[in-house]
This record gives sequence, structure tokens and C-alpha cells, in this order.
Amino acid sequence: MSARRKISLEQGTAYISDIFRVFESSAPESTFDQLPRSVRAGAVRFLLEELAHRVPGNSVEVRVPPFGVTQCIEGPRHTRGTPPNVIEMSPYLWCALACGVRDWEESKTQLNASGVRANLQDVLPLFQGV
Repeated sequence: MSARRKISLEQGTAYISDIFRVFESSAPESTFDQLPRSVRAGAVRFLLEELAHRVPGNSVEVRVPPFGVTQCIEGPRHTRGTPPNVIEMSPYLWCALACGVRDWEESKTQLNASGVRANLQDVLPLFQGV
């Protein structure tokens, strides 16, 4: 069973449209940082919800501080303490990966991943060219 959405598809699509406009700019990372916090947070959370919806499970925890976290990918369930499979990255990198602007392989040095299942290469991107 996938997680219940807190952000509507309509609002989430609006956030993603804002993010794609950022990627079209000449300096996308600084443009991303200039977006209102509510837009950055909304986009990150919507993309995390979409990930959990598309690949439900509890074996991998994806953290995007300070905006959100989700669990995904079927496999052994973690119930206490630090999960065995954790991926943590910046909000900008998460949006870039989820929107197909960055590739998982080229971005591995810019994120923290631990555990044998801590790999999202087969499930990203979630969106391309909205």
C-alpha cells in the first residue's frame, strides 16, 4: 500500500513546473535557492510522495533535509533505529534527479548513500519535461 498523498496532484504539478523553469535558467542551482521556501519544500515533498507512490516499500529511506523523508522499495522492513539503507541529498539534487536533469551515476559523489539497496537509478527520473 502506498503512502497517502498530502499534496494534491494539481498543486504538485504546479511545483514541478516551477522547478523545470529553474532548470532552464543559466544558473539553476542559485535560481533554485532563490525560490520561495514554500515552493522548494512543496516540490521536494511532492517528489518524495511520488517516489513512495511509484515504488512502495520500507527497505530504503530517502532523506532530503530540511524538507522531507520517505521510505520506498520493497524488501526487508526496518522498524527501529537507523535504517540499513539510507540515501540523503540536498533539495536541489533531489529535484534534479527526480526531474531527469541529473543522472544517478554522475551524482553519486554529491549524495550520501549507505546500504546494499541504497540506489534509485532504476526508479528515477519520476518526471521529465513537464
